[in-house]
Amino acid sequence: MVLVTGATGNVGAELVRALVRLGEPVRALSRSGRADAGAPGADAVAGDLNRPETVRDALDDVQALFLMPGYGGQREILADARAAGVRRVVTQSGKSAGTGDTGNAVADYLIEAEVSVRESGLPWTFLRPTSFMSNALRLVDQIRKGDTVRVQFPDVYTADIDPYDIAQVALTALLSDAYAGRALEPTGPEALLPADRVRALGEMLGRDLCAVGLTHEETRIELEAGMPKP
Repeated sequence: MVLVTGATGNVGAELVRALVRLGEPVRALSRSGRADAGAPGADAVAGDLNRPETVRDALDDVQALFLMPGYGGQREILADARAAGVRRVVTQSGKSAGTGDTGNAVADYLIEAEVSVRESGLPWTFLRPTSFMSNALRLVDQIRKGDTVRVQFPDVYTADIDPYDIAQVALTALLSDAYAGRALEPTGPEALLPADRVRALGEMLGRDLCAVGLTHEETRIELEAGMPKP
């Protein structure tokens, strides 16, 4: 049995579907207790990674665990996983975990997540992807309204990756020892600027989209409207 936490998320939902397609027994854990509609046969259970006691029963008969980072109950969940006989943990982390910069809020929680997994005594694999291709969905409202698209960090190249591809790497790491003890950095096939991505979207939509870069201050205002300041 494979337990997938964050089972309704970008990567988790793809991973549950991939396991179902292979005929692997999979338990899909989310706060809602629902599995993706495209994953018939998954054992959907409710659990909150900030409350380890709600996850404990879901570890029964589990051999491999896909673990989301950044939750308060992680160390206790890992201890429970080891006691339950889990043999592999694959943790979704991020590229910034490799910087060692605990002064950065995002890097800090990813670093702590990796440290807790290393210290659990369980065999592990870390996935440190760059930004997700699915982040392009944030532009949908702007594109519906017109051809001008405001983009954050206009001078930063990223090799965006489809969550489907991250899930395929996770699948291999969960079902074999191929990546045991390794921190992997899966990326997309090409490093692009935000304007390049907007241009590609325009080509697919048959529209002449124009990217307008935001200043750092404008970006800060946008980000703080939707997430904590740190």
